[in-house]
Amino acid sequence: MSHDVLALVWFALLGILLIGYAILDGFDLGVGILHPLAKGDTERRTMMNSIGPLWDGNEVWLVTFGGALFAAFPNAYATVFSGFYAAFMLLLFALIFRAVSLEFRSKVKDRRWRTLWDFGFFASSLLAPFLFGVAAGNVMTGIAVDDRFVVHNGMLGQLKPYPIAVGALAVCLFAMHGAIFVYLKTEGDLQERARGWIWRAFFCFLAAYLGVTAYTVAEVPRALSNFERVPALWIVPLLNVLAIANIPRAMHLKMPFYAFVSSCCTIAALAFLFAVALFPNLVPSTIDPAYGLTVYNARSSEKTLGIMLVVAGVGMPCVLAYTATIYWVFRGKVKLDHSSY
Repeated sequence: MSHDVLALVWFALLGILLIGYAILDGFDLGVGILHPLAKGDTERRTMMNSIGPLWDGNEVWLVTFGGALFAAFPNAYATVFSGFYAAFMLLLFALIFRAVSLEFRSKVKDRRWRTLWDFGFFASSLLAPFLFGVAAGNVMTGIAVDDRFVVHNGMLGQLKPYPIAVGALAVCLFAMHGAIFVYLKTEGDLQERARGWIWRAFFCFLAAYLGVTAYTVAEVPRALSNFERVPALWIVPLLNVLAIANIPRAMHLKMPFYAFVSSCCTIAALAFLFAVALFPNLVPSTIDPAYGLTVYNARSSEKTLGIMLVVAGVGMPCVLAYTATIYWVFRGKVKLDHSSY
């Protein structure tokens, strides 16, 4: 493969890793966002245990994405992580505190202790997708990167209306995704309440989706340039709309698994649209477009990309096999026992 082709392959692989993380950890975060709506300690434990065997494996996809970005596009990695340092530290804190909340909550049978960790689980689960959305919104609109790839945006400068709107969209999307997952994994009163959460989260997501779509067209007109250049790409927004429309249809027909599949497809389509709207940029510059980082000027050497592709060819099937095995072993409804969270 040529150097250009290898760079394109790694751009696609990064997209696949991002989609995998958003789908798998998306419902984990959604369960955390909905956690305060549970009634009583048993329902809260049931919700936590619905993701108990899965959440840590799901986050491996994010770690792999970060490692692949560092190795394949080191200039982009350095620029993004230095420019968003405070935001990434906050995100890291949220992910760590979420894990600690899951593990610590049931260690002490005290109402105040469990209330503290319940709040930590909810707050960190809410903060993480919001920060992901804010980061995506900033990348879409562009960042003040100079000719030395140094970012001049402060943290407050990153909290502009458009990135905040994208952050709200991410929260609504993951809440809907998590509600469908809770419905699939539970039964009885909690499952019936989850049905109501699905409908409320869906309409919140739909309003945010329509608003952000219109906002993107107005705020980032270059997002449509690749679609104008390759009209066949319009099939993806069409499929995205169909996937969104199938969620309420599947729930109305009492087919929650198909609603969950449609939610997964919605996330995948949105991530694909983000990548297409951004390509070939990785970090657009608002100072001068020539200063922006692209797939071609931020890539590693041809040899590095080639060796990494071989490693990915060996490692990715192992990751997929492990993920499939875990989900198969822990399929079915949640049952609480002495070893549960």
